[in-house]
Order: sequence, then structure tokens, then C-alpha cells
Amino acid sequence: MLEIVDDGPVRTLALDRPDVRNALNKGLLQALRQALREAERAGVRCLVVTGRGKSFSAGADIAEWAEAEKSGKIEGYGWVEEAHGLVAEMAAFPVPTLALLNGAAVGAGLDMALACDFRFAADSAKFICAYTKMGYSPDAGGTWLMPRLIGLEAAKRFAFTGETWLAPEALRRGLVTEIHPADRLAAAGLAFAKQLAAGPTVAQRHAKRLMESAATRTLAGQLAEERKAGEDCGRSEDAKEAIEAAVARREPVFKGR
Repeated sequence: MLEIVDDGPVRTLALDRPDVRNALNKGLLQALRQALREAERAGVRCLVVTGRGKSFSAGADIAEWAEAEKSGKIEGYGWVEEAHGLVAEMAAFPVPTLALLNGAAVGAGLDMALACDFRFAADSAKFICAYTKMGYSPDAGGTWLMPRLIGLEAAKRFAFTGETWLAPEALRRGLVTEIHPADRLAAAGLAFAKQLAAGPTVAQRHAKRLMESAATRTLAGQLAEERKAGEDCGRSEDAKEAIEAAVARREPVFKGR
């Protein structure tokens, strides 16, 4: 259901339900949330999320949802709570995150990718908001995440129409960061993930937090937060290493602490 692979300080979480296009059933959502907690405890310095098979994720597992409806257990089903928890935890993950979109990213599957810091897509990938096609409004963070990435009007069009964006259109719109030939996506993504993981993790953590929360503060408030973050960074081993490397005219070797 979920494959976990470590490559040095990079951890990859691979959705492994290819027979149902990596649809997000309740069990997979719970496994992903548990994997996020374990990755944070393990001190992972970059987290990658991808899918096995031809799809990244088809979104909610409609068959499981329909069974809950049929059995009269929909009130206690809990899928929405798990999906919302996953997206919130993914967005708040303290180190850089990268979604490797090997194929179609649909509905909640797309929302999960939007909660990552970066999205690399195969040139064959496609993207569909999908909710309105099922008679629902977007419901896994997309209404918050999407307008911030592609703008309000484009997000409304994408959601209202349920149209499909192929990889070049998604790149042009700003939905994805880069596109690569499908057979080179994994290598390109891992190389970028290793670059991020080799960086000063304490500084990255603060930079991510400050950028994500900046809209909640005035400029004066943000400057105060930046000062506190800078003081914390200055106490890190990585900041000391950077100064020593600059004096010695060599490249710094960051340890993430």
C-alpha cells in the first residue's frame, strides 16, 4: 500500500496501489500520516512522494466511499478527517518536500501534491481537479493551495470546469515546478532532492515556516520573526560551518543541525 525507500537523508514515500491508480483509501491516508511522523522523528532532510505504476493518484477511493454509503456507515467513515489531516501535515512538514508526479494526479491526489514544496512531473502526466465532476466542491485543501500557486481566476476555471491539464499546460500555469521525460523523472527528482537534503536544514526549516506564515503578519511582525529565526540559525552547526568554509574558500558541508 505504501512503500518507503531511503537514500541517505532523502526518504521516498511511494503510493503502491497501482491496480486502482493509487486511489486514496482510508488505510493509505493513515499510512501516509504515520509515515510523515516517522520521517520527522528520523531526521529526514528531504521527503519525496510519488506513485507506483502509471498514475500518481486518482484521488479518493470512490469504491470504498460508495461501500460506506451503501452500508450506512458514511457518518463514521472518517475519510475527510484523514485527508484533511494528511494535507495539513504535509504542508507543515518542516523540511523540503517534493512530489514526483509520474502520471495522473486527480482530486485529492492532486491536492496532496500541491501541499508539497515542489512538483516535478513526467511529460506524460495530466492533472484534473475532478471534484465538480462528482458534484462536490474541492475538499482536500485545494481551494487554499491552488489559488496561491496559479492565481484565483485560473484556479476557479480549473475547479469549475473539471478540465484536464496536460503537463505543458500545468507547467505554463505554475501548477508544477518542472517537467521531465517520464523515463528521466525519477533521476531528476532524486538529484534535486539530494541537493535540498545537502543544504542547511535549520535555515531551510525557518525559511519555509516564515514564507508559509508571512501573510498572517505585518511587515514589522515578519521582520521580528526573521530576527528570531536568524538568531536560531546563527546557533546552528551549519552556520558555523558556512563561515569556516567561506574563510577557507571551500564549499561548506552541511550536517543539517
